[in-house]
Amino acid sequence: MDSTLIILNVMALLVLVGILYFMQKKHMSFSKRVFTALGLGIAFGFVLQLLYGLESKVLLQSTEWFSIIGTGYVKLLQMVVMPLVFISIVSAFTKLTITNNLGKIATLIIGLLVGTTAVAAAVGIATSLGFGLEAVQIEGGEAEQARGQEIEQKYTEIEGQTFPQKIVEFLPANPFLDLTGQRETSTIAVVIFAGFIGMAYLGVKRKEPEQADFFKKIVDALYSIVMRIVTIVLRLTPYGILAIMAQTVATSNFSEIAKLGEFVLASYVALAIVFLIHLTILAFVGLNPITYVKKVFPVLTFAFTSRSSAGTLPLNIQAQKKALGVPEGIANFSGSFGLSIGQNGCAGVYPAMLAVMIAPTVGIDPLSPSFIATLIVVVAVSSFGVAGVGGGATFAAILVLSTMNLPVALAGLLISVEPLIDMARTAVNVSGSMTAGVVTSRVTKELDTDIYNKQQGEAIYH
Repeated sequence: MDSTLIILNVMALLVLVGILYFMQKKHMSFSKRVFTALGLGIAFGFVLQLLYGLESKVLLQSTEWFSIIGTGYVKLLQMVVMPLVFISIVSAFTKLTITNNLGKIATLIIGLLVGTTAVAAAVGIATSLGFGLEAVQIEGGEAEQARGQEIEQKYTEIEGQTFPQKIVEFLPANPFLDLTGQRETSTIAVVIFAGFIGMAYLGVKRKEPEQADFFKKIVDALYSIVMRIVTIVLRLTPYGILAIMAQTVATSNFSEIAKLGEFVLASYVALAIVFLIHLTILAFVGLNPITYVKKVFPVLTFAFTSRSSAGTLPLNIQAQKKALGVPEGIANFSGSFGLSIGQNGCAGVYPAMLAVMIAPTVGIDPLSPSFIATLIVVVAVSSFGVAGVGGGATFAAILVLSTMNLPVALAGLLISVEPLIDMARTAVNVSGSMTAGVVTSRVTKELDTDIYNKQQGEAIYH
């Protein structure tokens, strides 16, 4: 009986996949298909949970089959991340698209990423204080205690690592290892390695132009192949979003989420404010923020559903180049650096909110100006080094809480709402990365405003 129900559930998902395929054949816009996939996934997930209940084996086994499409899609995106980053950076040198302002571009991108994270920390602090959030209000069960112990264990693994040591982690001692993505800092290391190859190419071009031309042809050919792979994978986005959303909603414990509803609401308010700050920055440099929202909607939707900044990188870079008019080199730098430096949601809003909530438990006044100023600085600095200790919101929280002499284990109290909050955090991370790319292009006068302002169709996905 159980196997029959599982088969029916999988068939139902395939019917929804068929609807999206029909929409594609009718040449409906990519954004409409993404939005439809999101809605269908949410509705289907709710229905499954209502029919079977959260603890049902049928539900759990059905969602495992769903992951073939959902998780499989994320893995395909992750598959192309390293080749895309590497060949795009090298190609930017061979096409001379970033060499004139390389130092200025890197400084602007990193400055924007870290600066907006400091602002995001201030927003997180204000939101926590505004909602009156305190860790003592949250009851911890077995799951929360286990999560707290896990966080403490991770803290012992990274305890004592200095900031200079974190910076050294960015350097590629073995670039071939980093091309496999085995280290948390692999993406930045690959960018640095590709940068060295690019600079070597420029040197060879001056002394041995024939060899440089031959190398350029190889790079151009590889770039074309990699971008074709990216395009093929991106066409699967609506199907991936459908399966991911159905699985997420079907397996979410809404009763536990309801208990922490105030924290979830406060988190979403803070993240929404940070997103509005991104739009304000774009307006400040003379760009239409509404146009930005329309063009990056599919990217942010995937980031929201997948909870993977790395998985979203191909979409991120393609949207910057083809929809927003950002030069190739800047798009790749902002997208790649944004994976590890200055993540506005995970490394900005989240640890700041936790610190304000936890401070009263150890007798610290979260309203103290010195506490607030120190926290913002710590968050900004930690956001630059998060990748050196593993990356992600948990590690950002560990770094900030430990530096502020706050108990790290209390971060485990929010385990039940982590996935829900992480969805919005990831979308804000990706938006921050794209905003850095667009603003840097605008400041260096390299942004193609004709592309930015143009009504965008399906071009970036074909």
